[in-house]
Amino acid sequence: MKRSKAFTLIELLVVIAIIAILAALIFPVFARAKAAAKKTACINNFKQVGSAIEMYMADHDDIFPFAIDAIDKFHPEIWDRYPEFRDQIPNMPLLAEALQPYIKSKDIFHCPADTGADTLDDQNWIDFKSSPSMYSTFGSSYYLRTEIAFKLFSSSRFQLPSAINVLFDANGHWHGNGDKVRLNEQGLFYLNKVKTYRYTTLFGDLHVKNITFDQLQDAWQTQLD
Repeated sequence: MKRSKAFTLIELLVVIAIIAILAALIFPVFARAKAAAKKTACINNFKQVGSAIEMYMADHDDIFPFAIDAIDKFHPEIWDRYPEFRDQIPNMPLLAEALQPYIKSKDIFHCPADTGADTLDDQNWIDFKSSPSMYSTFGSSYYLRTEIAFKLFSSSRFQLPSAINVLFDANGHWHGNGDKVRLNEQGLFYLNKVKTYRYTTLFGDLHVKNITFDQLQDAWQTQLD
């Protein structure tokens, strides 16, 4: 009698189990590599935006772009405590528009990890949904520290330019762990979530770094002058 060359059921199950184990080991590696590539691309975007800002400033007496971001444009009430700033918003372009003569493509304002948002990470009572991405909805994945524009700051006016955030990812879950912040989310679950977030950030001296949620809050607390 000839012995069958076909796999037995047990042999097939063993092969399937081995493939499953290998997949469990390899897929997370691929996911981390993909996330790292997106972060690198985002950092390159910020460097190009920084170069565009530098060229803009060279043409405007070293003054940062007189521009706003999407949250300023569509929720100007966030500046109600500062009416002298709020009243300027209708006459100010978005940053991507202000820098248009100095950039090759608007795509430098598109973070490849951008999957949209429901609200602001640190002001989650503001309803600001974007889908499928912040870029597709508003033309930029990034927020600007607009106070710099309102006050017509030059780089030489900064007290600590290397510690001041100028531009940063609109949402920290794009480069961090966990889901996006939900509208009016509170409590320990919210705090633990944002602790895992990371933000590509352009600083006042135009260097770029990927930082944590707490580090971004520290940058916000740094006085401009």
